[in-house]
Amino acid sequence: MALPRRALLLAAALPLLFLCPAEAGVVGVNYGRVANNLPNPPAVVQLLKQQGITQVKLYDAEPTVLRALANTGIKVVVALPNEQLAAAASRASFALLWVRRNVAAYYPATQIQGIAVGNEVFATAKNATAQLVPAMANVHAALARLGLDNAIKVSSPVALTALATSYPSSAGVFREDLAQPVMKPMLDFLAQTGSYLMVNAYPFFAYSGNAGDISLDYALFRPNAGVLDSGNGLKYYSLLDAQLDAVFAAVNRLGNYNAVRVVVSETGWPSKGDAGEAGASAANAAAYNGNLARRVLSGNAGTPLRPNADMDVYLFALFNENQKPGPTSERNYGVFYPNQQKVYDVEFVLGRGSPAAGAGGSQGNGGLGWQENGGPSTSGNPPSGVKVTTGEAWCVANAIVGEQRLLAALNYACGEGGADCKAIQPGAACYEPNTMVAHASYAFNDYYQRKGRTIGTCDFAGAAYVVNQPPKMGKCDLPSTV
Repeated sequence: MALPRRALLLAAALPLLFLCPAEAGVVGVNYGRVANNLPNPPAVVQLLKQQGITQVKLYDAEPTVLRALANTGIKVVVALPNEQLAAAASRASFALLWVRRNVAAYYPATQIQGIAVGNEVFATAKNATAQLVPAMANVHAALARLGLDNAIKVSSPVALTALATSYPSSAGVFREDLAQPVMKPMLDFLAQTGSYLMVNAYPFFAYSGNAGDISLDYALFRPNAGVLDSGNGLKYYSLLDAQLDAVFAAVNRLGNYNAVRVVVSETGWPSKGDAGEAGASAANAAAYNGNLARRVLSGNAGTPLRPNADMDVYLFALFNENQKPGPTSERNYGVFYPNQQKVYDVEFVLGRGSPAAGAGGSQGNGGLGWQENGGPSTSGNPPSGVKVTTGEAWCVANAIVGEQRLLAALNYACGEGGADCKAIQPGAACYEPNTMVAHASYAFNDYYQRKGRTIGTCDFAGAAYVVNQPPKMGKCDLPSTV
């Protein structure tokens, strides 16, 4: 099989690429309870187990929830509420008592791995801003006194409103009232204690407020032309990456904190919204959460500024919460309805035992059991040979991984993989547009269709992903069958 001219130099490196995937992150979920119609905690825990959800973040330390999570192996982040920050900051004895009652009393049967001290304090409890880091320090000291500080880390979720500038990403900087007084001491604390920075990031808000200027595909991790940041020369193919790199840029201005990793403590997309909330729909929520989950689980959660970073993500939220105030979207972020039926399909684990592992799929990981429009997988871990979707599906290149990895995967697909790449040869029907993304998408899709669209055959170590709407590359239509 003749390869496109550009697809010759890296073939020898391909086996190494697929045998050494990046360390994958974990996709967890935020379990909020601002509702009067949710299932009881034991039923919720059963749902978490059925869906393969291994990490959950709470907004308090509710005893019935923590008892239900005992002996499940599910890792838990509990929260000290904003209204208790002042007491925790001013009295070490209060922090110690809180940790004894809300953490030590349940650990290790309940695998508490983190404590979120406050939530979006700068945005929702501004009068407590000065008390945040002292409260974190006292909670950590309490953990240390009880011998739990190595197993349980302390952090505090930060909203993007902490940034004075977020666009372009290279110009990211914290607000002047927060940078030196709060964020630098917080980052010093996180570095000293081996903890992580928690960031709440919502591309939906940026898109909905600027739908005329921001591409929906850019917001949903779908193929797009990308956005060049002239400040750092990096090209962005997803809005979330741009938001996170704005945070990284702001952090870098305060010192060298490369050892402090980031956890996306909240992100999501609403399945319903008011007339003025552009983009709020179940299809878009499925695309955002599903594509994000695929990236994280396949070890490709790094950003252009930190390409090798592994990252855990907590989707918001587990349920639609009918008592949340605000616009309609606020009550429709859930992956599940209160009756435990899915609002849309998104899976939290990768399939195992894929025949394409080491070839089209990530070694040992298989493919993501997620369907944007089709029915749910039969389990959290689809068996070898299970179809990704029941309707039409296509495999396209993930531009985020960069041209070198796309080229290596293209070499494999057109060579050993057996894809028919004649159409992307010079002068052939799909040679134009003559771009790496377009050529790789054609090759990946041909391989995917020939392999029967089975789990793992559209992954290529994170260099590809499945879409359920017909992609178009210039005048070339990608077939949904071969």
